[in-house]
Amino acid sequence: MSTPTKPVKTTGRPVRALVLLAVLILGLLATALIQGATSVRLGLDLRGGTSVTLQPRASNDSNKITSEAIDQAVSIIRQRVNSLGVAESEVTAQGSGTNRQIVISVPGDSGRRVVDLVGQTAELRFRQVLAESSALGGSGAAAATPAAGVSPEINAKFATLDCTNTANLQGTGADAPTDVIVACSRTGASKYILAPAEVLGQQVSKASAGIDQQGASAWYVLLTFNGDGTKAFGALTARVTSLPSPQNQVAIVLDGLVVSAPSINEAIPSGNAQITGNFSQLEAQDLANVLKYGALPLAFDRGEVQQVSPTLGADQLEAGLIAGALGIGLVFLFSLLYYRALGLITVFSLIIAAALLYLLFLVLGEAIGFTLTLAGIAGAIVAIGITADSFIVFFERIRDEAREGRSLRSAVESGWARARHTIIVADMVSILSAVLLYFFAVGGVRGFAFTLGLVTLIDLLVVFIFTKPIVTLIAKSNFFSSGHPLSGFSAKSIGKSHPTTTLEA
Repeated sequence: MSTPTKPVKTTGRPVRALVLLAVLILGLLATALIQGATSVRLGLDLRGGTSVTLQPRASNDSNKITSEAIDQAVSIIRQRVNSLGVAESEVTAQGSGTNRQIVISVPGDSGRRVVDLVGQTAELRFRQVLAESSALGGSGAAAATPAAGVSPEINAKFATLDCTNTANLQGTGADAPTDVIVACSRTGASKYILAPAEVLGQQVSKASAGIDQQGASAWYVLLTFNGDGTKAFGALTARVTSLPSPQNQVAIVLDGLVVSAPSINEAIPSGNAQITGNFSQLEAQDLANVLKYGALPLAFDRGEVQQVSPTLGADQLEAGLIAGALGIGLVFLFSLLYYRALGLITVFSLIIAAALLYLLFLVLGEAIGFTLTLAGIAGAIVAIGITADSFIVFFERIRDEAREGRSLRSAVESGWARARHTIIVADMVSILSAVLLYFFAVGGVRGFAFTLGLVTLIDLLVVFIFTKPIVTLIAKSNFFSSGHPLSGFSAKSIGKSHPTTTLEA
């Protein structure tokens, strides 16, 4: 009879942990049902989407095509895309020198909307209205009194401008802020002669969408200016208040089109302004989104818009899933052969982890626009190896404790006390790597990092609230505690030449 070992006090309440797991799974399931999420959103490489090429165009001497300007445009467009959620969209510059193009690829049916959004120049200017007239040009135009100081060329251009022609409603953002310009309204109902810009979009520090709760429940975009913008906007509004119509109007011009031209009745020194224009909620949110990150340094001509086929990605997905299934199958087989009945804990733990991962994919798809790509699937498969390592570390530590003469119940608790530190450290290293990859990488690598980190977090959760509690419960059963040959805790399994009788209080 061996020397009695001091029993280790049970840490935690296994039944409570399992109840917590059940509540978590049911909560995620209920959230997915409330959201109406019935399937995982797939990325461009798996379900196809939209791809568009933007060709840079220099609009004036201060807006030349350079590699630096294109790189800045890529950065701004990428920020706009990322602000819509983890959508696995791709924004890249192709070509060399000044012949580079920007290619935007967006997965799913909403691709065209996103491409329209990120392709906007978003050049915002505030200009005083010098003249206003109806939309038609030529003989159909209503007469407008020319503003003092406007050149004959501008007056002639104003007279012939036809805003019912859709070609004049394609906002280019090619207007120089120092020029007097003619422009159409966004709807094409009116045309204007506008003075040089006095407040620029680069002087906007914040932009957000809001709804008028007291009026007609119309959506608008609220702008907050920086210090210079506040002074300039205050001076502009103070100067035009006493002028006759339409010179008392300030036009809000976006990409060369007048979004709105409100009359100014009093000076606005607060540094805030509203853009109205019969926006829908989506239009207001999109406009606020593009204004947050500033204007693109170049104007762009939209090139070919293509629908991307998911055929190649679907074939790769099938091959990847087969490989993943074989890998998981081998993990199951190894666990059952090496750990016998204890290996079933590994099987059920992985099944629970897979269920949590699937539910999170559903919920995150609706909540933040998460989409699953081939890179994301690769990250999940890599993380499965990390999960399997956690089980092995725990099980082997239990066997070590049992080999030293502890009873199974005592070995589980002391083994867990030693194994959890190793498990936490290993998972934290993986999570840290995933976080760094996500924030410093672009494109598909971010999808890999996201799923790698997510699955690693799930591994920690499952080990703590499923694997450990289940092992604690089974250790109380006679089948495991007696060292049955199929339990995984037999004398042969743990490396003891002869069974050892232990005493436990």
